[in-house]
Amino acid sequence: MEEVALQLKELLFPSIPDAAVLSVDVDVEIVRVDAQSIADGAVCPICGVWSNRVHGSYLRFPADVPSGGRSVVLQLRVRRFTCENSGCARRTFVEQIPGLTRRHGQRTERLRSTLAAVGLALAGRAGAGFARVLGVSVSRSTVLRLVDALPEPEVAAPRVVGVDEYATRKGRHYGTVLVDIESRRPVDLLPDREASSLAAWLADRPGVEVVCRDRAPFFAEGATVGAPQAVQVADRWHLWHNLSEAAERAVSQHRHCLRALVPETPEPEPDSAQEETPSDSPWPTGHRFADRTRARHTAVHALLEAGHSLRSVQRQLGMAWHTVKRFADASKPEDLFTGQWQDRPSILDDYKSHLDDRWSEGFTNAWKLWEEIVPLGYRGSYQRVRAYLHKKRTSPRPVSARPPSPRTVSGWILRRPETLSEPEQLQLKTIRTQCPELDALTRHVRSFATMLTDRHGERLPEWLDAVRQDDLPSLHTLAAGIDRDLNAVIAGLTLPWSSGAVEGHVNRIKMIKRQMYGRAGFKLLRKRVLLGS
Repeated sequence: MEEVALQLKELLFPSIPDAAVLSVDVDVEIVRVDAQSIADGAVCPICGVWSNRVHGSYLRFPADVPSGGRSVVLQLRVRRFTCENSGCARRTFVEQIPGLTRRHGQRTERLRSTLAAVGLALAGRAGAGFARVLGVSVSRSTVLRLVDALPEPEVAAPRVVGVDEYATRKGRHYGTVLVDIESRRPVDLLPDREASSLAAWLADRPGVEVVCRDRAPFFAEGATVGAPQAVQVADRWHLWHNLSEAAERAVSQHRHCLRALVPETPEPEPDSAQEETPSDSPWPTGHRFADRTRARHTAVHALLEAGHSLRSVQRQLGMAWHTVKRFADASKPEDLFTGQWQDRPSILDDYKSHLDDRWSEGFTNAWKLWEEIVPLGYRGSYQRVRAYLHKKRTSPRPVSARPPSPRTVSGWILRRPETLSEPEQLQLKTIRTQCPELDALTRHVRSFATMLTDRHGERLPEWLDAVRQDDLPSLHTLAAGIDRDLNAVIAGLTLPWSSGAVEGHVNRIKMIKRQMYGRAGFKLLRKRVLLGS
């Protein structure tokens, strides 16, 4: 019997020496384990004095880790000891079995740690659902409380730290995540992205030698104040991203050069049906007012030719007598297109050529075009301009080849030349031949790409001087921003460190936030980020 009990103890409590298994009762849904403590005594939790004087005992029923899909409940007999220290405030105390129980605990320590691990991975609602699958009934609030009760992680001070922002509410509130770049693990979360908070965090860790960051001014200021001894490294991905945005703006500003890739199409010959249509007709076929007038004119003349009088036509068609008389006097429907039907002169006529030219250049914003022609002397309303452009937008246009979009062309410029297909290389060559500005843009982009991939940051001042010599305003704006953070950018183009690991953890924080549905605050988010990685 003792041998069986020893085997059960090794099976159920392999790492808990002070517990003995007396019996096991297996039911359809529950496994009940009868156990007791076999320690010689216990230490008073108040004064720390050892005692082996047993005052009494009672049963505890903590839930344990499920087994085979069944819930496990311990029937654990624990003893109450009398404190040997006469000056202690506690007369008696209950023994706790290390690794198994804690004071007022309804679950064993291993079940508690299991649920906390589930909460770190899945948060409250999903964690509670997964626990039910395992055979543990627990609420989502309990899962979150177990995660919140975990101790703070002990993280060694990093030598190379990466810093970036994350949104707790996008566009409203942001925090700061700090990552050890060498181990690629998060080391802390800050509730805001203020320069003072980052400076205080870095000041408490004087061993920081490198700070990887983007070019946000508050991170630059915080790193300068908190860690003046550290080298600041601007992230290469952000540099390339900023260059790609500037390149796309430059191509968009010279989009008229892209029309050189579209062959000119001959004007279509007019059809015979179109030649028969009278050119002086102000309303084409298909206009609802013109079609209705033509239909009524046909109906009136058909009845008159059949011998009906004007009064008879009035009664049959439900029209006024004067209207019937006007339709009867008109030999053709076009004679009725008078007054508002006529194509009268418009205040916009003098500016239509300007609007047509801008439309052909691809500029179709009615409000912006109205703002362009007002300084030219136009005194009409914006609605008239919008109506004119709406007619151009809805009128059928001949199908013709379209030039590539600025994003497509900027993609050709930003990609490695050997990855372009032969047609793309030919089209890019044509564009560079037709537009000196885009040719200069291509040279600058490829020079920067070589500098970035080969880590030749010392060439950056030379590159900035070359950019300023060309008429590329978007690149001038980029160069001005780089000048304000020149040392960090040169370090980013020279040293091997980058913020790639930080960006990955920012994406992970987004997933964790969505799992918690906004119920949890910063404290729980920090626990999940730091302990769940």
